[in-house]
Amino acid sequence: MHGLTFTRPNLMKPKTIASDEKEFFDFGGLGVRWKIDGAETGGRFSVVHHPIAPRALAAPLHYHHNEDEYSYVLSGRLGALLGDDVVTAPVGSWVFKPRGQWHTFWNAGDTPCEIIEVISPAGFENFFREVAAAWGDLQKFAEINKRYQLDMDFESVPELCERFGLTFPKL
Repeated sequence: MHGLTFTRPNLMKPKTIASDEKEFFDFGGLGVRWKIDGAETGGRFSVVHHPIAPRALAAPLHYHHNEDEYSYVLSGRLGALLGDDVVTAPVGSWVFKPRGQWHTFWNAGDTPCEIIEVISPAGFENFFREVAAAWGDLQKFAEINKRYQLDMDFESVPELCERFGLTFPKL
């Protein structure tokens, strides 16, 4: 290209990642399998794999101040509340959850749903690691949310579960 120079950050060598490779944690309906960490992408993005149990709410309504999330449906049907819009995404669909918008998502079917989530910029993949390490400790969970500038509306859970016929684990 004329006059433009592109440099590639010093990243790891190309590789493949097996479907069952990498660390995994089950949050009681929402699983997280870390696939590509931000350190591997120069901080541009990270990738996690979320298996979601049938009719499970993945999270309370929440609001990211720093990250955009792009969810690709591998199996099942993903439901999402994006602001005031409700969407159902079948296999092969993408759902864009931009920062600065209240949202949540769930398995909208009676069979397992799996999504690949691309998070940009990277760093938020470590939120899941920290929550897993503190699982069951609500005080630490609140501190983690604050550190990642994530607002979470726990009071939304009963209404979301009733409205969409979902379950959510007790913390």
